Amino acid sequence: MRLGINLGYWGAGMDGDNLAVAQEADRLGYDVCWAAEAYGSDAPTVLSWVAAKTERIDIGSAIMQIPARQPAMTAMTAATLDSLSGGRFRLGLGVSGPQVSEGWYGVKFDKPLARTREYVEIVRRAMSRERLTYEGEHWTLPLPDGPGKPIKLTVHPEREHIPLYIAAIGPKNLEQTGEIADGALLIFPSAEHLEETALRPLRAGREKAGLTMEGFDVHPTLPLALGDDIDALADIFRPYTALYVGGMGSRKQNFYNQLAQRMGYEKQAAEIQDKYLAGDKAGAAAAVPRQLIDQTTLLGSVERIADRMKAYAEAGVTTLTIAPAGFTLDERVAALRAGTEALERAGLA
Repeated sequence: MRLGINLGYWGAGMDGDNLAVAQEADRLGYDVCWAAEAYGSDAPTVLSWVAAKTERIDIGSAIMQIPARQPAMTAMTAATLDSLSGGRFRLGLGVSGPQVSEGWYGVKFDKPLARTREYVEIVRRAMSRERLTYEGEHWTLPLPDGPGKPIKLTVHPEREHIPLYIAAIGPKNLEQTGEIADGALLIFPSAEHLEETALRPLRAGREKAGLTMEGFDVHPTLPLALGDDIDALADIFRPYTALYVGGMGSRKQNFYNQLAQRMGYEKQAAEIQDKYLAGDKAGAAAAVPRQLIDQTTLLGSVERIADRMKAYAEAGVTTLTIAPAGFTLDERVAALRAGTEALERAGLA
């Protein structure tokens, strides 16, 4: 099992340390460094900065939002980053959510599966440098009855095939991801529930495409916090878990809340959402079960983290990305080093 690191969002308060964290991950042999975007920092700018200051580690977008860019622009960005980084770019895509898609980008959040499928097909065609034509429900290239003509990408990516990942949570999205992508970016993954919440639909999608799971990257992200007091460490992530389960989306469309329900936390997920949407964020955080946090993070000593890593590897994870927790650079670097040490102790390096 390989290790990755996620820097999160630029502007989240740890910006000055992020380059040092990425460089330490590069030195320690981490496989990939991801950057996120929502409605603040964009991922490609951060990734170009990291690529310029590192040597071996891959860089990846987790995610570039589909409603934010036309697919041809995404192909241009991916090809450019791959060329500039010497073949180290991985393209992670996702539909975001209805609030961001419609409130920030002005793009209707409708038919997300069909939109994603078309988007991926266009991006792949463009990155292959064939003359771009496409006829679909959401995109037609070139536009009919106008001056547009089929154009091909002028930039040559470093690699013939840039790995393409999709951030997926729901069963239908996971199945399609298995069918059309090279890997799945998972959030709030539990090793104990990974088969039913992720692997089963991913496998179904691979089978639909006539493929196996061989070579497909099952790639969850988990926060990692080093220490002896598990309860205190879990408390660090209560606001984070409450935000996603309770407030990331509407009452009817919260994919993270639905995931918590599929993991067996139906009653607790409803309580967290009720309190969060009522403005009681502290109450929502207090309602998060410690077990849910423990199952979706890496907490404790190096030995305990190694045991959890082993459980994820046995469940089918191929790359485990960590978000190193800490209030200082030294704490985040210590978490990074704990990750590599835990991987070695688990016999997975």
